[in-house]
Amino acid sequence: MTIFTNARLIDPEALTDTLGWLRVEGDRIAERGTGTPPRGESIDCGGKCLAPGIVDLGVKVSEPGERHKESFASAGRAAAAGGVTTMVTRPDTINAIDTPEVLEFVQRRAATDAIVNVKHMSALTKDRAGREMVEIGFMKDAGAVAFTDCDHVVENTKVLARALTYAKSCGALVIGHPQDPCLSKGAAATSGKFAALRGLPSVSPMAERMGLDRDIALIEMTGVSYHFDQITTARALPALERAKANGFDVTAGVSIHHLTLNELDVGDYRTFFKVKPPLRSEDDRLAMIDAVESGLIDVICSMHTPQDEESKRLPFEEAASGAVAMETLLPAALRLVHAGQITLPQLMRAMSLNPAKRLGLPSGRLADDAPADLILFDPDAPFVLDRFKLKSKSKNTPFDGARLQGKVRGTWVAGFRVYEG
Repeated sequence: MTIFTNARLIDPEALTDTLGWLRVEGDRIAERGTGTPPRGESIDCGGKCLAPGIVDLGVKVSEPGERHKESFASAGRAAAAGGVTTMVTRPDTINAIDTPEVLEFVQRRAATDAIVNVKHMSALTKDRAGREMVEIGFMKDAGAVAFTDCDHVVENTKVLARALTYAKSCGALVIGHPQDPCLSKGAAATSGKFAALRGLPSVSPMAERMGLDRDIALIEMTGVSYHFDQITTARALPALERAKANGFDVTAGVSIHHLTLNELDVGDYRTFFKVKPPLRSEDDRLAMIDAVESGLIDVICSMHTPQDEESKRLPFEEAASGAVAMETLLPAALRLVHAGQITLPQLMRAMSLNPAKRLGLPSGRLADDAPADLILFDPDAPFVLDRFKLKSKSKNTPFDGARLQGKVRGTWVAGFRVYEG
């Protein structure tokens, strides 16, 4: 038994922030309260925040195929240091996770090497090529929690419709990347004055809206459970709002980079700021924050995408997209809290509760009998990020040298402490 005393309990279900205590029995939360704590072995939280561990929906772990970029062991350490107690991994590996055998391999590797919980997504089509759907029923039975081709948008609408129909019959969740693949092909920036001045190939924000509209039509046709991995433009929000109002089983996410950075951060072709979709305008960024605050966008994720130095030290147009983000997810997100744009309970709702609910996981809560997956963090602790101190194998973070606030002081998975900061 462990009792956390003198803690700010951040409850994303009740949206409360109260001073109190919480008791853990084994791997479960037993009870909590605001008065005198029960006697027993205790941890004095010193008035710092105790919250459900982050459930990070959409983490790239580069096994199999590119283990030099990130392994389950290094990703697990990075997750624990960032307060992520459950990683939900993407299937965009080499080879893609599209058969029960490959899924079993990553499950075994994760169970052996990672110090946090790991759930795995399967590809929606074989080799993420958009031509033939995977055995959705078999993959779901083997443990896949969702199906996605990641940023390889299925161009053939008939193939996608059949896959969504089959996923509906299996009760499977599909995760899509809202983007018109033809318009966005080869783009490195969002169209506008900045991209024109820099001479960068760009894509209109309408490409996201067009991809979203197509997928919503297919959701209406098939009735499938669907999650949009990243909504990044204000023009996409009215369509998303209508889909929810019409009762479709739809949720949406946004990456931490699109909440805290904008297109101007690219500066003089800084490739650590090249992500997919490309960074948007400041107006779009503010619209995404408002959508998270209102609950229209349900999930904040890291979109953790490790890239080695050779992939990034190239001209901006040729450099690989993506950034490591599990260790910077919480302090970067706390920028929104410090700016008064969102509350701590709302933030944990989007990073812990909502992704857990969408995947049918019992975590992300401070409720009695919920898993004792917890993080203790100081939201005000200042530091300057040094990318070489990150626990990820790859160091491609746009926050290198940035002044941040918010440090994880402890991470517990199933009641066992896996990180002490």
